[in-house]
Amino acid sequence: MQAVQFSEHGDADVLEYGDFSDPEPDRGEVLVDVKAGALNHLDVHTRRGLPGVDLEMPHIPGSDAAGVVEGAGGDVSRFEPGDRVAVTAGISCGECEFCRHGEHSLCERYHLLGEHVRGVHAERAVVPAANLVPVPEGVDWVTAAASPLVFQTAWRMLMSKGRLTAGEKVLVLGASGGVGHAAVQIADYAGAEVYATASTDEKLEHARECGADHVINYAEEDFGGAIYEGTDGRGVDMVVDHVGAPTWDDSLKSLAKGGRVVTCGATGGPTAETNINRVFWNQLEIIGSTMASLGEVDDVLSKVWDGTFDPRVRETLPMSEAARAHEMLEEREGFGKVVVIPDSER
Repeated sequence: MQAVQFSEHGDADVLEYGDFSDPEPDRGEVLVDVKAGALNHLDVHTRRGLPGVDLEMPHIPGSDAAGVVEGAGGDVSRFEPGDRVAVTAGISCGECEFCRHGEHSLCERYHLLGEHVRGVHAERAVVPAANLVPVPEGVDWVTAAASPLVFQTAWRMLMSKGRLTAGEKVLVLGASGGVGHAAVQIADYAGAEVYATASTDEKLEHARECGADHVINYAEEDFGGAIYEGTDGRGVDMVVDHVGAPTWDDSLKSLAKGGRVVTCGATGGPTAETNINRVFWNQLEIIGSTMASLGEVDDVLSKVWDGTFDPRVRETLPMSEAARAHEMLEEREGFGKVVVIPDSER
């Protein structure tokens, strides 16, 4: 088969699209004929190299994909050849105390397709049966591939961990990215008053289309000051921050008393100073969130499949142009997801 792959860490030019051994499903695994894959910033970080993550080379990146079941190993009863499926990347053991309580993303051995083990940006991929979600007829492959990681991440952040309720004020940073644009839609769906940041007027207009009530161009004004003015000095009830170090202080400043900041990542850098006085005096909550439980995945994707949520796609490219797809994420070009299609499917 043909697969996106790299044999060493580095810039986008280490990526190749070429021959790779055909995968064979083991017990509990399913072979998927991939029709489309989608990129996340995780793919860029994995390609560059992550501390403590020692990959088997060559490595196939990719945590998001959708396609058709081609075959299965033993002990698979949920799927059969011809079924339409999407991939959810988080792999849990199913046996530890967290898995037994349905908290799969807290699993003691939790790891991700495309980050810790070979991913799904290839013509075929083998994944655990538990990591597949049925895709109804009528849902196109690009939508099915672009949705799982970002919508499950945003859903758990806002709804499960963040406990968002109607009428609250929410600030979503980086609303033009995958998680950001999903978070805007979910916050709007929940009945919140949504503030969103992005770096261009075009991206801000897209954020409005996704449900943002107020937009802030962070390239032209300080978002912390804009929130102070826009809320008459009160602040927002929740900040969705997946940027990290560059935004952390202003995120805390933007919170109302008793507010909470929810974070799922740090694309701008992981190490930031925290004003502890502000945290305890204003009784703020700092909440971490990673991916989602399998039940949360089912819940949010059902709302993608019925059209409640709409993953925005900025570009669709052949997998042979994976390097260009990675560069689009690194350079923060456009709004929404970047999708790659196996060359044989184009």
